[in-house]
Amino acid sequence: MVERDNELKGSTFTISVLHISDGEPERIRQLLAEKVAQAPYFFNCAPLVINVSRLEHIPDFEQLKELVESEEFVLVGVTGARNEEMKTAAKAAGLAVMASGKSRKSEPAPEPVAPEPAPLIPTRVHVGPVRSGQQIYAAGTSLVVLGSVSPGAEVLADDSIHIYGTLRGRAIAGARGNTRARIYCQQLQAELLSIAGTFQLSDALPAGLIQQAVHIRLDNEQLRIDRIK
Repeated sequence: MVERDNELKGSTFTISVLHISDGEPERIRQLLAEKVAQAPYFFNCAPLVINVSRLEHIPDFEQLKELVESEEFVLVGVTGARNEEMKTAAKAAGLAVMASGKSRKSEPAPEPVAPEPAPLIPTRVHVGPVRSGQQIYAAGTSLVVLGSVSPGAEVLADDSIHIYGTLRGRAIAGARGNTRARIYCQQLQAELLSIAGTFQLSDALPAGLIQQAVHIRLDNEQLRIDRIK
């Protein structure tokens, strides 16, 4: 048996960012509770980063951490800290201090290396409805559902999702960060739509597209929903 050494590798994860303006605990709690109520499976134990760039004062990071975790999120770090005092306070609470990607200085790009061709993974096809409480995940590929997705059900794919039926549950495409992933369905009544971590809940869906055949994609870091004609 060949033993492998421990390795430290870079990776990319999609994490929700909570932008706070006043640090008022009850308002933050209410916002998180509303989001969890709308999509409990999606947000359960979800990692969260707090952006504090709008705050003039140093918040109570210990209190924020307890508040966030009381709503079943996992607070992993802080971004947008204005000064060293704010960064020190965040670290004292056991939080990572993250730099915004836009603030980093550009570095010379390394010489491109031709990647090895990835093995082709066949599209996963699910025949029949996806029932409430059921989860179907197409790892490393696209997902085709020949049926409807019930409320409380969840379909996920690392690539695109095609639903030949009504989408009443949650559809999460580009689960590992693929921004080119798309979602197609014959009738839109979704609880949640997500592509590469950018999500939209049912209360934000355009009224004119409900119960319509639609195509969803990312456009300038926002979900765009178009009717299929």
